[in-house]
Amino acid sequence: MQLSAIGDLRYEYVSGVSTILSACPGIYCGRIKLPDGNWSSCGSCPRGFRRESTFECAPCDQELSLYDWLYLGFMALLPILLHFSSIDSKLLRHSKTTIGLVICAILEVVIAGSITLLIWDPIGSFKIHACGVNDLSDWYPIFYNPHPNYEETLHCAHEAVYPLYTIVLVFLAMADGFMILTRFIAYFLGIKVAKSIYSGLYFYPILALSHLTLGGIIYYVFPYITIVTSVVSCAYHFAKRTNQGTIILILESLKDWRNVGIILCHWFLHAYGIISITQLENLHRDLYLLVLVPVPALLYVFTSHFTDPDKIGE
Repeated sequence: MQLSAIGDLRYEYVSGVSTILSACPGIYCGRIKLPDGNWSSCGSCPRGFRRESTFECAPCDQELSLYDWLYLGFMALLPILLHFSSIDSKLLRHSKTTIGLVICAILEVVIAGSITLLIWDPIGSFKIHACGVNDLSDWYPIFYNPHPNYEETLHCAHEAVYPLYTIVLVFLAMADGFMILTRFIAYFLGIKVAKSIYSGLYFYPILALSHLTLGGIIYYVFPYITIVTSVVSCAYHFAKRTNQGTIILILESLKDWRNVGIILCHWFLHAYGIISITQLENLHRDLYLLVLVPVPALLYVFTSHFTDPDKIGE
């Protein structure tokens, strides 16, 4: 900053092409090295680049952290869980239809996820180059376009969290396409797909819109969402039973393959949330936490007698 002749405090910077790598306003504006050796004017960095502390737009060459992979895994789990919920709530208990749609849901997400990773830089590898996430603002750089001296607006918005923003959108688009393809094949194999495909056509756009607007918030809170959802869903699953006796709850959970699958899904989500929070930084401590995964289900089963509304006052 420099003091002008009339005493106003002004931000002075080289607004055009510069012969040296000079400072840029804002936290996301950077300069690109031009073929002639000069530096470009301050602006947004190209896709796959991010501004360094030197104000240079440098290529992103970091590896995804464990937390980043877990976030991508969470975004891939959402379509599967929504498919499972739709299959369980809307379809008749026809074993062929149920098993067929479960296989379709898993296949379409796995194939879409694998292809998305393979077409990303570097192409043909499951290794991904990333910029890393430093702050919540990295997800919303459009709100941080600087206004130097309130004379102009520099549009410096770019994917500062590359590739976490676009890769999820590409995955959701591919999963939606593969859903239509796999359900089309399943239809000719005699599997009823009408009701399940309608739900998918709704929730894929909703997931994409949620990621576009709330991606940064979801990135930081998804471990807690996972744990809370697994515990509440587990309690709801048991609460729907007509007979709340401890022995009956245990027998029904073990005899019905559907109940076994639902409980295992709850335990998996609970463990996934714990791993996402701890990131296995202290393996011995984290293993003890993972052993506690079945506790919410066991706590409900063994205390259901005391919380059954029909037995209040007895």
